[in-house]
Amino acid sequence: MNATNIKTATMHRFCYTLLLGCVLASPASAEITADQIARLGADLTPLGGERAGNADGTIPEWTGGITEPPAGFTVGDHHRDPYAGDAPLFVIDASNLEEHRDRLSIGHQRMLETYPSFKMQVYPTRRSASVAQRIYDATREVAATAKLVDDGNGVADAVIGIPFPIPKNGLEVVWNHLLRYRGESVSCVIGQAAVTRGGAYTLVKQHLETELRYSLPGMTLEELGNTMILFKSTTLAPARLAGDIVLVHETMNQFREPRNAWTYNPGQRRVRRAPNIAYDNPGTSSDGLRTADQLDMFNGAVDRYDWKLVGKREMYVPYNSYRLHSDDLKYTDILKPLHVNPDVLRYELHRVWVVEATLKEGAAHLYKRRTFYVDEDSWQILVADIYDNRDQFWRVSEAHLINYYEMPLVWPTLEVHTDLQAGRYLAFGLDNEFEMCTWDTRAQGRDYTPASLRRKGR
Repeated sequence: MNATNIKTATMHRFCYTLLLGCVLASPASAEITADQIARLGADLTPLGGERAGNADGTIPEWTGGITEPPAGFTVGDHHRDPYAGDAPLFVIDASNLEEHRDRLSIGHQRMLETYPSFKMQVYPTRRSASVAQRIYDATREVAATAKLVDDGNGVADAVIGIPFPIPKNGLEVVWNHLLRYRGESVSCVIGQAAVTRGGAYTLVKQHLETELRYSLPGMTLEELGNTMILFKSTTLAPARLAGDIVLVHETMNQFREPRNAWTYNPGQRRVRRAPNIAYDNPGTSSDGLRTADQLDMFNGAVDRYDWKLVGKREMYVPYNSYRLHSDDLKYTDILKPLHVNPDVLRYELHRVWVVEATLKEGAAHLYKRRTFYVDEDSWQILVADIYDNRDQFWRVSEAHLINYYEMPLVWPTLEVHTDLQAGRYLAFGLDNEFEMCTWDTRAQGRDYTPASLRRKGR
């Protein structure tokens, strides 16, 4: 197929999905049919992606993703790159931007236009996404029962699996992201750096503990109730912030029950309710470079936006970022002025769902509009284009993901939130110089209570 035909075929597919997205933009959830459910694991992947590759073979067929760790890997190691032998197919920079613009987000286009030092190395596409068989099985089950409730502000009759593997509107896509599989109980030490225009930063070291209750083995609707995630963050450094603790109980339906959050300040030695850990309030220790609801690319209540499913596109997105994850790198190798070192980044061509979030009339938020690009194979948001209240482009967020193949699961090794207006960026999740996350440590419920903050503070 020549280049003209490829481009024409791509545009036809995009126009079709654009039309489909407009027709199905309503948040109402129609029941999924048995015939549709039968497609999961057949022409669709078990989580709802298209199993087949694309017409020109640049996106391969999904054949199960990574099903076992590479030889020599030991649990506790930083993850070896199973694709270390891949060489870049080509590099996109300002000089050849026009050739690739139709497969780039607006944010990536603006970065290439604004920063001559930024480039995107595009590698062969590896559809590495995979999760445990129990998640595939649960997805098939809950696909028949899951439904949006309270104007899409909550999900009912779903547990463990992806609730809407064949989405009909933008809210279903974003709920798939919010409820995707990220393990069960996770303990990580990570670094966060708010990098100045000149490249200076202070590393904030945090201990993150998370129990993803929605995905726990054997979880039932009755036991789950309305609390889907328990999260605790303890700041370890620098000294002026050390001892600060944040605790969050994330609710499944924030219309009926907003998220519950508390903070502990060692100077005051008091636990306080923290209703401001939500929406567009500044993210913890982020120097104002991300909002509370920007962590994990998007989290929390969906009620301030209208969500439109635009369709599906083939795009160059961060993927299989094992080089960026390597413990051979120091943070100084990664964190450079204006943007992360592009020599350690990997981009691939993947199909993504495109969802536009537009601020509702009368609602308040720093971001008037956000466009999310969501991986069809994992339901992870990979890229977000973000506009300010003047409707001017402001920020671009990237999730540089890997398959943590000892589980297996897909999760970012690093999130990068770039502020093009300020010439700054925030890197969240740095772990190259720290021990690897542990995925099998099940905290007790009492470890996620306000009383536990007081005990930990003492």
